[in-house]
Amino acid sequence: MPKEDKKPLLEVKNLKKYFPIEKGFWKKIVGYVKAVDGVNLYVPEGETLGLVGESGCGKTTIGRCILRAIEPTGGEVLFKMGDSKMVDITRLNKEELRSIRKDMQLIFQDPYSSLDSRMTVLDIIGEPLLVNKIAKGVELRNRVKDLVKTVGLDVRHLRRYPHAFSGGQRQRIGIARALALNPKFIVADEPVSALDVSVQAQTLNLLQDLQKEFNLTYLFISHDLSVIEHISDRVAVMYVGKIVELAETEEFFLNPKHPYSEALLSALPKPDPRLRMERIILPGEIADPSNPPSGCYFHPRCKYAKDICKNEKPKWGEVGSEHWVACHFASKLTLRKVSG
Repeated sequence: MPKEDKKPLLEVKNLKKYFPIEKGFWKKIVGYVKAVDGVNLYVPEGETLGLVGESGCGKTTIGRCILRAIEPTGGEVLFKMGDSKMVDITRLNKEELRSIRKDMQLIFQDPYSSLDSRMTVLDIIGEPLLVNKIAKGVELRNRVKDLVKTVGLDVRHLRRYPHAFSGGQRQRIGIARALALNPKFIVADEPVSALDVSVQAQTLNLLQDLQKEFNLTYLFISHDLSVIEHISDRVAVMYVGKIVELAETEEFFLNPKHPYSEALLSALPKPDPRLRMERIILPGEIADPSNPPSGCYFHPRCKYAKDICKNEKPKWGEVGSEHWVACHFASKLTLRKVSG
């Protein structure tokens, strides 16, 4: 899927994660929740891919499968090692996986529960260095000081505990911890959703500055399209375990091709009160991933749906340069842009 001039650091092929549904005393498996159902995407080096969708669509599950925090049911997660060789993370044993984890880190959503309240800032940020036997003693302390300065915190507070910091400061501690091992790739799972709006902007700017300074590559997971627009180079839209649209950010906001994307964009707040766009209220509820509809998963809520949508799954195809979509009528529909 990636063009020849775009070298992916990460490429996901037909990724699946099914959670078994158990019933009865003997816990007999009676079905599966298809949290991730055949996802394909790639992230070029030094870029940010924004992953957006409703709550429960499988965004976080994708991030955790990529890092193998949970085991995928199927598919490939290809990651470029230092020698430019693409390695399938899903096939690595524990020792091989331990060596690659230094290159792949996670920024958690909740800065309050993701930090151990019994550990100081020095211990929290220094733990990855200690566990991976990279630094200890004075060297570790100096490395932590550098990281604290990098994320805009005061080095005098190394002996403080998480409860002494605000939400934005706690998230900076989490970011410093993620940077401790000099990773190439970071999964940022809703990293600003628990923060005040003013603090969100500061944190997003920090992430962008760090990306330039350390040549980081992000998978940025969010349900907030305004945040995605600000930070992402490309946008992937997810619905019930599937990617339904993937495009460069500007192209996505000016030329959406999937009806679900149109509905999401209609809910985006407009900074200019003169710009009005009627919000599209989707009928019904998001499909059940344990019992998804036939054909296109979105067809029960789609005002453009035809018989083919109910009976046949749409193919994943390119409708423009670097613009991919899974919709039977993507090339025929004229959807509303973000500007109305």
